[in-house]
Amino acid sequence: MSNVEKVIAKIFNEVADGLLTGQMGSIPNIAITGIGSEHGEAEVMAGALRAAKSGINVSYIGSLHEDGVTTVEVENEEACHKKMDELLANKEVDGAVTMHYPFPIGVSTVGRTITPGTGKELFIATTTGTSATDRVTAMVKNAIYGIIAAKACGVKNPTVGIINIDGAQQTYNALKQLKERGYDINFAESKRADGGCIFRGNDILTGAADVVVCDSLTGNVLIKMLASFTTGGSYESVGFGYGPGVGKGYDQIVMIISRASGAPVISGAIQYAADLVRGNFFDISHKEFEKAEKAGFNEILDKIKASNKPAAKADEAEVVAPPKEVVTAQISGIEVMDLEDAVAALWKAGIYAESGMGCTGPIILVPEDKCEKAVEILQKDGWITQ
Repeated sequence: MSNVEKVIAKIFNEVADGLLTGQMGSIPNIAITGIGSEHGEAEVMAGALRAAKSGINVSYIGSLHEDGVTTVEVENEEACHKKMDELLANKEVDGAVTMHYPFPIGVSTVGRTITPGTGKELFIATTTGTSATDRVTAMVKNAIYGIIAAKACGVKNPTVGIINIDGAQQTYNALKQLKERGYDINFAESKRADGGCIFRGNDILTGAADVVVCDSLTGNVLIKMLASFTTGGSYESVGFGYGPGVGKGYDQIVMIISRASGAPVISGAIQYAADLVRGNFFDISHKEFEKAEKAGFNEILDKIKASNKPAAKADEAEVVAPPKEVVTAQISGIEVMDLEDAVAALWKAGIYAESGMGCTGPIILVPEDKCEKAVEILQKDGWITQ
């Protein structure tokens, strides 16, 4: 079959799928990594098949084969992620769903779930990754990330609430400044008697806002509890997973699920990815950052950083990064607040390093051949324990 014939066949298949599903236009191509689930590959495949029936082209990366999805066969979890990265880099898929991913600092995921009180959809910004090493800076960024995800999923003017945790009032003050300077934030109202956009736990259950802002660790707990509150915790059955990595300039749709996620959530995550593709996620992200920056977003963040940063010692010169190298070795066990200083310590020792967020927390990425030396330095300086 010639290339022209293949293109024509693809178009006719998409038209046929559109007539069957009622969703005309380009059909999203979403990959899912199948190896690593606590419930086994069959559970992941069940979620993939369920999503495929809703009019999504699903590529299953794993060892199982079923009619209705395309299997890209691999032998282990490491190969799953390698193949997923390859498919994304080559634009062979529009997005991917996986159980963990080392997002760079500045990128974090916006979860999407169903509230038990009202059955309303709720976006939790954010649930994994680290938007910034400073809590308030991260939460201000998370508000923008949540608005982007909600708008890409069809919520035209999402309401925004902030969970009443450490830094909530500072986050509100910063977002209020942003609104006053021209960025349109639609603040939600708590359902409690005293109102306001600083939320209590009750507001989460009732879905008092479209987007709830928090730090990633709090968001991770919330999404897990809301996903598995009817099952006792070992099986996530409700919602759309932990969501896509969002950050300025980040140009891939990588969705996160948990190893405890069951077929309903896995299917939901694939559907969430497809919604982002159909909703022009990258265009919306670019426009929202542009509007926020025009209203002084970066200046507001710089003030927060300056107010929370201890004064630098006079005898400490700025550390410059060594020449960039390929970093594939991961070092874990570092507190998120110490990441930037630990990376600087390695730079000072002549080792190129980058910060990131792994599936179990903050990580430092270094070249494979320098990992042992890097660990030695970090242990000696007290950044990690032996």
